[in-house]
Amino acid sequence: MGSLLLALIYICFISLGLPDSLLGSAWPVLHSEISVPMSYAGIISTVICIGTIVSSLFSDKLLRKFGAGKVTAVSTAMTAIALLGFSFSNQFWMFILWSIPYGFGAGGVDAILNNYVALHYKAQHMSWLHCMWGVGASISPYIMSFSLVRLEDWSYGYLIVFIIQIILSVLIFTSIPLWKDGKQSDTTAQSTTAKPLTFKEIFHIKGAVPCFLAFFTYCALELTTSLWASSYLVEKWDFTPELAAGYASMFYIGITVGRLANGFLAIKLNDHFLIRMGIAIITAGIVLLFIPLHSLFALIGFIVIGLGCAPIYPCIIHMTPDVFGADKSQAMIGVQMAFAYTGFLLMPPLFGIIAEHISISLLPIYQLVLLAVMFASHEMIVKRR
Repeated sequence: MGSLLLALIYICFISLGLPDSLLGSAWPVLHSEISVPMSYAGIISTVICIGTIVSSLFSDKLLRKFGAGKVTAVSTAMTAIALLGFSFSNQFWMFILWSIPYGFGAGGVDAILNNYVALHYKAQHMSWLHCMWGVGASISPYIMSFSLVRLEDWSYGYLIVFIIQIILSVLIFTSIPLWKDGKQSDTTAQSTTAKPLTFKEIFHIKGAVPCFLAFFTYCALELTTSLWASSYLVEKWDFTPELAAGYASMFYIGITVGRLANGFLAIKLNDHFLIRMGIAIITAGIVLLFIPLHSLFALIGFIVIGLGCAPIYPCIIHMTPDVFGADKSQAMIGVQMAFAYTGFLLMPPLFGIIAEHISISLLPIYQLVLLAVMFASHEMIVKRR
């Protein structure tokens, strides 16, 4: 039964990534159909991010009241309904409206599933599961491309993913008894029945703030690199936009391949060692960006940064029950997710302001600052342990 539930969780992580690339893939056509500027995609993304932050912050209370299986099933159903709403939307305000349940649902699934895996499964599964998220995020542009080219309508892309999500939600609802079987130990049972921690209590846990800061800076580094790598290659190395976009995608390929490899390393190595290893690899990748001799160093640098990013996100989550206790893990991971999405929301646009008013060549320096704060925060967590 445990292996059956684990297989379902792997499918859940693929489904987590499926909707993430749909908006970006459809937007070049979609924004013209609903007569809004190209930049309005950022408004939709912001609403989704805020919903995700809110639901992540309250994931501990939801888990203790309803259990992991029910929250995951309902959250997946919410994202499915939101996707259905997107497919029928023909005005901008409708996309804003459906972004609210989408954000709430995505945040609930993300926080609850990550905590459940951290509590019940070995470290390698956390890395492989996040690798599966990358698979889902890589598949969805092809789904949207099929809809635009073969079905001649972007809305079918959302409908296809809605069908996948609603089927998955039904499967999770039927699997709820398996989730209960997964909570037999006294420690884990206590983590779902004790009184929820207040935000004040969470922030007073020794080592909590450095943990949140490490997560914030990691996610800021990841999305800043993803968002600005293509522009960096165009502005600094005179790549064509089309060529730069193709090469910049190698960053996420580095993350996906790195998480696959990290799963095997996690069998023998602990989370703290893998995080330090990832930080060292990212440092090497950033150093390559500084080399002015040839654009090849920058291309390799972005791939190396992706490889270094691979272990950090899953390892920080997986170490949370070990460092802070199973009874506090959902509260901690919920706030971690909120800080993650706050990093996604704030730091890439901040670099955009720097790039516009000073120079995009400062990208490696910006990355190094974020990396230094991440490293210092992680070392404070290790000291706390």
